[in-house]
Amino acid sequence: MINRVVLMGRLVSDPELKTTQSGTNVTTFRIAVDRSYVKSGEERQADFFDIVAWRYTADFVCKHFRKGSLIAIDGQLQSRTYQAKDGTNRYVVEVIADSASFTGERRDNSGYSQNYGGGYNQAPANNFAEQAPSFASGAASDFEEMPSDDDLPF
Repeated sequence: MINRVVLMGRLVSDPELKTTQSGTNVTTFRIAVDRSYVKSGEERQADFFDIVAWRYTADFVCKHFRKGSLIAIDGQLQSRTYQAKDGTNRYVVEVIADSASFTGERRDNSGYSQNYGGGYNQAPANNFAEQAPSFASGAASDFEEMPSDDDLPF
């Protein structure tokens, strides 16, 4: 079976970091994802998706993203039911984020938009490690000359 979701959209509100009773960090937030088609004479429509991020991914999202930020999410769909305060049963479908990534756009507090220069932009599995070097420019100095002998490692 396959259950994989990849979304890119904008946060509808600021994410808020919460901690469970067992000390696990979690955040829930919603993103708006534009539909790829527009009917002539109408505005572009968007779909809204609820996202749940745990542990380091939750820390990463709350530290680096705010309302309006463009974010890429890789995760799984999960459905659940619960009973609301009024006694009615509710059915919810959420994306459980395995990772969150920058999308190449950054806005500082002034609203000025910049591009990120590559690097490791995903929430790491264990901790917030230093960003890996970027070879996005493709400059000749980024590469090493291979020896010309016929003793290749593969």
